[in-house]
Amino acid sequence: VQLVESGGGLVQPGGSLRLACAASGIIFSDYIVGWYRQAPGNQREWLATITRGGAANYADSMKGRFTISRDNVKNSVYLQMYSLKPEDTAVYYCRAESFPSGPYWGQGTPVSVSS
Repeated sequence: VQLVESGGGLVQPGGSLRLACAASGIIFSDYIVGWYRQAPGNQREWLATITRGGAANYADSMKGRFTISRDNVKNSVYLQMYSLKPEDTAVYYCRAESFPSGPYWGQGTPVSVSS
């Protein structure tokens, strides 16, 4: 099983990024997938989850700025991020779980928000 995040990078405050999480080795549509992030010196923080059926849940602090979506044909889940702030700087991870299988984590993609 492998999860690979992509789409991170350097963006100016107020900008947008779209992160992708691509899965292999599992039937991705069977899995609940979440996005997390970890900033230096901080604990890993949950951002959003999308169910098998496509229902999304967000951390309160992310509502309105982040959108999670999935494309089961492409075995991928996405995190669209808007109005990025310097405090959004972190490594972003995806996580997939379908009890009792998983959870599986990707290696992370770094996001840096700076002018």
